[in-house]
Amino acid sequence: MSLRTRDGLGGRAAVVGIGATEFSKDSGRSELSLAVEAVRAALDDAGLAPADVDGMVTFTMDTNPEITVAQASGIGELSFFSRVHYGGGAACATVQQAALAVAAGVAEVVVCYRAFNERSGRRFGSGVQQREPSAEGAALGWQLPFGLLTPASWVAMIAQRYLHTYGLTPDAFGHVAVTDRRHAARNPAAYFHGKPITLADHAASRWIVEPLRLLDCCQETDGGQAIVVTSVERARDLRRPPAVILAAAQGAGRKQEAMTSFYRDELTGLPEMGVVARQLWRTSGLAPSDIDVGILYDHFTPFVLMQLEEFGFCGPGEAADLVAADALPLNTHGGQLGEAYLHGMNGIAEAVRQLRGTSVNQIPGAERTLVTAGTGVPTSGLILGTDG
Repeated sequence: MSLRTRDGLGGRAAVVGIGATEFSKDSGRSELSLAVEAVRAALDDAGLAPADVDGMVTFTMDTNPEITVAQASGIGELSFFSRVHYGGGAACATVQQAALAVAAGVAEVVVCYRAFNERSGRRFGSGVQQREPSAEGAALGWQLPFGLLTPASWVAMIAQRYLHTYGLTPDAFGHVAVTDRRHAARNPAAYFHGKPITLADHAASRWIVEPLRLLDCCQETDGGQAIVVTSVERARDLRRPPAVILAAAQGAGRKQEAMTSFYRDELTGLPEMGVVARQLWRTSGLAPSDIDVGILYDHFTPFVLMQLEEFGFCGPGEAADLVAADALPLNTHGGQLGEAYLHGMNGIAEAVRQLRGTSVNQIPGAERTLVTAGTGVPTSGLILGTDG
């Protein structure tokens, strides 16, 4: 893929199966068990058997090796296996990797998965406690001694600058939280099913790291999610309508660090998502006005606003008003704030449901969905569409 030209991947592969475990705070079982349940559910959704699978993709952060998940799921020989780095930034890139393998003929059916006990086991929100020596860890060493120990503290630095630059208050972030929880309240799979919030609830929630309140921060979740990718031609003969991968992209910006890119010229945007946005629009030939539903990675509310601005849905500093006006259907599953924190993989599943017409918060006539992965790190994105 070039940063300057349209790539040739769009329209050559499709998502044909989605499957997930229960989303909980204490699964009571191994991460391998969660991965296998999600993979089997996704294959069943697609109408495929384990023997049909010849490729697997996951996150470098996942504890479940591809060959172990394959063995436990009844999958046989693999001709392709891959992992993507940078935590939640990998979500959409797993599907991109699968689509690349299918388009190149390296594999025919590829399963992407992510499974963890992120609440009952290792909690990312607890911050950096122990790390093996690495260049990435050395970079964090410039931040940790000054108290920037958690993801919330890293994001708060950029969020504070965003508010200062555009003359906003922390209440601007509340519109994202309220929107997500409104959708989660109608989603039986969501942890916050039946529990909407108001802007007043957001404003009354306790500070985590100013300007971030509790309701600006995503959940910690135990669970698994899997996605099945194959060619568009094969997809047409399977059980569910295909969600065609119209475009897929990864992006890292200048002076990029993992969550602590504080030495950029500006701190009011997400340049890594700008790289993704330009390639998605270039390859798909679409524009913001063509998107029916946005599934934007929402580990922290300020970064949802900045993503909307990077993609051109509005101008800089205007995204809070855009969300307040419901101008773009957003995170209709409830997002990671309301449904579950599955490193963005559950958002891909929701984008597929919208195209199938099966979402609990269905947008009538949805034909194109935008999905993004984790921000603040090198990231990725997808545009999915109906077939024809």
